[in-house]
Amino acid sequence: MAMARLLAALALLLTACARPTAAPTAAPTAGAPAPAAASALAPAAQAPRIEHFSLRSDRLSAFAGRDVSFEAVVLTPAGYDPACGHPALYFVHGFGSGALRMAAAYAGSVLDRPRDDPAPPLLRVFLDANHPLGHHVFADSENTGPWSSALVDELLPAIEARYGAPAEADARFLSGHSSGGWASLWLQIDHPATFAGAWSLAPDPVDFRSFTNVDLYRATSMYVAADGTPTPLVRSGGEVVMTLEDFVREPEGREIFASFDAVFSPRGADGPLPLFDRASGRIDPEIARSWERYDVRARLQREWAALAPQLRGKLHVIVGDADDYYLDVPARLLAAELERLGSDASVLFVPGRGHADIFDPHPELYPAGLIASIEDAMWARFLATHPSTPLADGSACAPRSRG
Repeated sequence: MAMARLLAALALLLTACARPTAAPTAAPTAGAPAPAAASALAPAAQAPRIEHFSLRSDRLSAFAGRDVSFEAVVLTPAGYDPACGHPALYFVHGFGSGALRMAAAYAGSVLDRPRDDPAPPLLRVFLDANHPLGHHVFADSENTGPWSSALVDELLPAIEARYGAPAEADARFLSGHSSGGWASLWLQIDHPATFAGAWSLAPDPVDFRSFTNVDLYRATSMYVAADGTPTPLVRSGGEVVMTLEDFVREPEGREIFASFDAVFSPRGADGPLPLFDRASGRIDPEIARSWERYDVRARLQREWAALAPQLRGKLHVIVGDADDYYLDVPARLLAAELERLGSDASVLFVPGRGHADIFDPHPELYPAGLIASIEDAMWARFLATHPSTPLADGSACAPRSRG
């Protein structure tokens, strides 16, 4: 049964590759295939359907001086009907991945739900965060552009127009993993009244007092601590397997830290200003101070009086306490600050889990798997604010069983 549904997911993805779809009001990106039925609502369908969605962004194009588009892969649920008002989940992939790859992995989890407990009828939108400079994490940046504000002003209305998703905060949810986990949390905080909640999974550092095991506000070197001890970055089974300096010497490491610079750093004459010297590891204190505006913990601390009422019940962070990249450390600092602020945010540390296996079923915390758990939580929150939705069990729109 599981294999059959995984094959079905693959078939859906092949369909998506063959049928790109642009938004109703979007001018096609140069070189992109012509959209199919771009001026109409997405068709109703009994079976889950997946398609590529592309939207040229006026704001991002103006910033870059060339055509720039939002790219996404959209998975409509079983029994989808645009007239029924399906709530939308916006999911952001991690560094090195993409919307299509994330959708492939995610679709299997949705289709593999048991018949007596099928996945909620969410519209799942997998956002692509790849940029020539790395992963733009949907933050407004001097170097990569206004991705956060453009998403809210341009992409959300286009998605809602095509798929019939309600244009209201209580019907919009966020999630993501790793860099995408940071992005989902940032979008919720950046637009607290626009989304109903973020479920941030193993996010990139959410407190820059432990940014890849370095306190950016006190340390002078990324590579060694004050006592000369090398900074650890990757662990496995409780043992350090790679230091930060060794990681930066690798191509992937250089790309990841260049991506951080691209989003968080000021713009220099030749592009993003680097946080630290790659040869020596020496931190530029002025650049480090400028990064504070993207420090999730610091922002919540600064703006809590205004944010608190808008974020009630909306912040959820889930990370393994054995995360391969020590991402549980900044999450613990964030959790302590949220507690001090009196927030009702949930920060869950999953015992024994690393960076990737956090998705696997946990016998006590989420026996059906992490995706099922967070989707059910989103669905419960939607029903609490939409008790008379036609998507509820027993209604004409309800896709809560499979034949």
